[in-house]
Amino acid sequence: MSKASDADIAIEPFCLSCPFSPFCLRKKPVFISFSLPPTMAVKTAKDILEMAKKHECTMIDLQFVDVPGTLHHTSKPIHQLADILEDGAGFDGSSIRGFQQINESDMLLMPDPTTAFLDPFMAEPTLSLLCDVLDPLSRKMYARSPRTIARKAVDYLKKTGLADIAYFGPEAEFFIFDHVSYDQAPGSSHYEVDSEEATWNCGDCGCDERKNLGYKIRHKEGYFPACPHDKQQDIRAAMVLEMEKAGITIETFHHEVATGGQAEIDMKFDEMFVMADKLMRYKYIVRNVAHQFGKTATFMPKPIFGDNGSGMHTHQSLWKAGKPLFAGKEYAGLSEMALYYMGGILKHAQALCAICNPTTNSYKRLVPGFEAPVNFIYSARNRSAAFRIPMYSNNPKSKRVEFRSPDPAANPYVAFAAMLLAGLDGIKKKIHPGEPTDANLYEMDPKKLSKIPHAPATLSDALDALQKDHGFLVENGVFTQDYIDDFIAVKRAEVSDEMKRPTPNEFFKYYDV
Repeated sequence: MSKASDADIAIEPFCLSCPFSPFCLRKKPVFISFSLPPTMAVKTAKDILEMAKKHECTMIDLQFVDVPGTLHHTSKPIHQLADILEDGAGFDGSSIRGFQQINESDMLLMPDPTTAFLDPFMAEPTLSLLCDVLDPLSRKMYARSPRTIARKAVDYLKKTGLADIAYFGPEAEFFIFDHVSYDQAPGSSHYEVDSEEATWNCGDCGCDERKNLGYKIRHKEGYFPACPHDKQQDIRAAMVLEMEKAGITIETFHHEVATGGQAEIDMKFDEMFVMADKLMRYKYIVRNVAHQFGKTATFMPKPIFGDNGSGMHTHQSLWKAGKPLFAGKEYAGLSEMALYYMGGILKHAQALCAICNPTTNSYKRLVPGFEAPVNFIYSARNRSAAFRIPMYSNNPKSKRVEFRSPDPAANPYVAFAAMLLAGLDGIKKKIHPGEPTDANLYEMDPKKLSKIPHAPATLSDALDALQKDHGFLVENGVFTQDYIDDFIAVKRAEVSDEMKRPTPNEFFKYYDV
């Protein structure tokens, strides 16, 4: 492209040939077009066909999510669209983590018309759709599919009669790095991340093609810094524009607390199942826009030692017949139902951590000293508690609770479903969350703090809790027992593998023992 149009963004990607640093900029800019039209509102197969014709799509892309929450895809030429919308598309379920055995491998992808969007990252005009996974013999929803679990959770909510809509609003934080390198072998292992704004580059002497111009963000000082400290405004803006074209309404975006490129883009709340779909799109867009800018994005909870990790604070509320149910005259303007909802989540919080904080790395975030919500108690305005009641507005429609422990490594379909079921268990059984606290838990006397339940120290501890406490997940049929059993087994294998591997830090501390 020789000339940039009004819809193009000029980008100067990092020069990978520089032997001294990943931050050398090429002199000649590269332009990336974001000119595809916004996604249409579609509800039916007919709408999809019209959308594909209108935008002259040549390809369709079928996306789905495995048990850990990784997005997969397969593509077809557009002439197959009508048949796939009616009959689905076959795939090998035995090659997908957490799905079928090889002797029962045939599975079906059935596109969901409401998820259609024009993929801006494909050279060919491509219509992308999220899919449900079906058994090809029964044509029923596959029980292990994360989308199936989320659908069943929503159906169960309606069957209880307690509410008809659960609204969720996750705040998925992430890091944008300029360079990442990692590897492991029997005799070696390493990782390295780098960012032009990271505090550890204050002493960088530069190279011939660029200078160190300062304005690095110190540890824990990355919340809302203005440019030129914040060097990622443009890339976050590009992400936001793509999200809104994909039908995701954005409320705000900003730099987060940590150095080295921590970011947050907040979506407007939506119905739980729809929000899980949106979060998958969100992560897809973040990763691909970063890639187009010559950078890399990660939702890993704790990629940097000595600074804040990335959380996924999740706002939640229940509604019925168009009316909010969490507003009332109890503590912080909550209803009794809201208190019971929090009580259920707090009662099952340690078990929920296995699902909402599903990696060994998650527990490097859930430690004191880095604003992580490790204390399972609730409070108004207080971000040191695992549950916060936002107090920005007195409008009953704004009344909600924020569970702060989850992180963005979680599979959103499964994590949202589990939190909803825990909350409903609290309402049904009238589980009171106990007394709140308005004190700064980070500075509380250790004796008082020891009496407050806290997050598991490791993934292994969380899995132990889930092993003992998962009745609220399976008794209503949303989760199957075999899903829970296999999930625990797979995650225990991950823990075992991590425990067996020497780390660079162990060499640093113990090589000369």
